Amino acid sequence: MAKLGGKIKERLRKRKVHIKIKSWMLLLALVPLGFIDATLLRYDHIRMTELLNVVLEADVEENDVKLAEALTELKEFVFSNVVINIVEENGVPRVMFGTGPFNLKHQYLRDARKALEEAEAKLVSDNNPNGNIYGKAGEVCRAQAISNGWAWDSPGFINCMLSEIQKYPAADNIEDTVIANLPSTELYWRNYASPLWAPTLTGWMLLLTAVVIMVLILRLIVYVVLRVSLFFV
Repeated sequence: MAKLGGKIKERLRKRKVHIKIKSWMLLLALVPLGFIDATLLRYDHIRMTELLNVVLEADVEENDVKLAEALTELKEFVFSNVVINIVEENGVPRVMFGTGPFNLKHQYLRDARKALEEAEAKLVSDNNPNGNIYGKAGEVCRAQAISNGWAWDSPGFINCMLSEIQKYPAADNIEDTVIANLPSTELYWRNYASPLWAPTLTGWMLLLTAVVIMVLILRLIVYVVLRVSLFFV
């Protein structure tokens, strides 16, 4: 019986040796873990940037089909990965999860120009005492567009047209119609937020790192508590 008990104790002692991990080992493990985490996060950020550039290129090309596909691919990637990004707000860098706000400027200009063309058709047939208000505004704004190098769908030209139309008091109803037809700029802003954690390789490595850090913190708390308790023994 004594021998059997001795063998059991020896096995338990060996088992404890196998599972015991020193705190310095955990601290040492944080070095490669931190490097791997940073590498994976950088890869996800680069991939997000590539997809965002495809979206912006499709917007410039005025390819609505390509734009819709690119937006879907970007959104699906950001929603399913941990993406850390640094964006500037009023010149101040800020860390956030996701793409950060970006604007589909060219799509807005296309839709705004279309709205102005529809307003032109209404104004031409309108019995306004001031005549063809759109035509008069166009004469003024075309001259400014030539001198300033504005494109027909540039913000400068569109704002000039609206400003000129608003100069005619008798055109209040038409002005309201034009403004009502113009799309809101808020509709052309996007900001896809990524989750704080996702079941990807990056997510699991971040979780492993967090567990190691938590174990170290708990060990430190236990050590401090034991040291303090010695003063009261």
